[in-house]
Amino acid sequence: MLTALLTVADSNPVTLTVFLILLLILVGLIVANLKVVPQSQSYVVERLGTYHDTWTAGIHVKIPFIDRIAKQISLKEQVVDFPPQPVITKDNVTMQIDTVVFYQITDSKLYAYGVEFPLSAIENLSATTLRNIIGEIELDQTLTSRDTINSQIRSILDVATDPWGIKVNRVELKNILPPREIQDAMEKQMKAERERRESILRAEGDKASRILVAEGQKESQILQAEGEKASAILRAEAVRETKIREAEGEAQAILRVQEATAQAIGYINDAHPGEAYLTLQRLQALANVANGQATKLIIPSDLQGVAGLVASAKEML
Repeated sequence: MLTALLTVADSNPVTLTVFLILLLILVGLIVANLKVVPQSQSYVVERLGTYHDTWTAGIHVKIPFIDRIAKQISLKEQVVDFPPQPVITKDNVTMQIDTVVFYQITDSKLYAYGVEFPLSAIENLSATTLRNIIGEIELDQTLTSRDTINSQIRSILDVATDPWGIKVNRVELKNILPPREIQDAMEKQMKAERERRESILRAEGDKASRILVAEGQKESQILQAEGEKASAILRAEAVRETKIREAEGEAQAILRVQEATAQAIGYINDAHPGEAYLTLQRLQALANVANGQATKLIIPSDLQGVAGLVASAKEML
């Protein structure tokens, strides 16, 4: 057929021109209906006004004038920051809370046909859910239970948005703004708490310092007592050693005196002293006794005989 058309076109220049125009239109239509879907995106295609197919990443061809790309949808996780919403707590405190929702489209067909304005629907649903949750708890619990509130809102939104082809991955309470007077009271309370902690830390520091000083003094006294004990022991050892040496010296002296006395007695015995010598020794002993401090003096009964011996010795001398 193409050969026949070329033959006819060669015979008629006008026909050739029309042929080229038709060929260009055909190529343009083919190129215009070749669609390349990028990664992490999907196209919702309608045929004659009704849903036909969902194109994922890759190249696709649509029928001209019959198929239509109804919606191009991103499959990436998306973040939407909703403005602050007024909520009332269980103890009748009105405050402003803004939320951040992390969501991802999991079903392109449901997202395209499930709800008219998905983001507006998510915003209204999150605001309603937030009011219901905050209305059941008090102010203090609201300020300290963010994780619990986030988890509850995420669970409710995830179930509610599932028919829309949306999965809510995470919900965060960005800011919780109580009324100005409550903020002032909270700031004063926080300031008082900081001052209390500072006082406690200072008292603990002083206590620790005193304990360290007391332990140092105790250690010093222990060391001093141990030093005095060691010194007393050394002094006692020195005194004991001195006394031992003195006793040993006295014993040696007594021993020497006794040895000398025994030696003298031996010499006397060897010399066979006479009665006159023995008598003189008795008189000498008597004189020593008389020179003592005794109040009584015993005179031997043979004192007259002794006197006679003395006289005889005197005559002999």
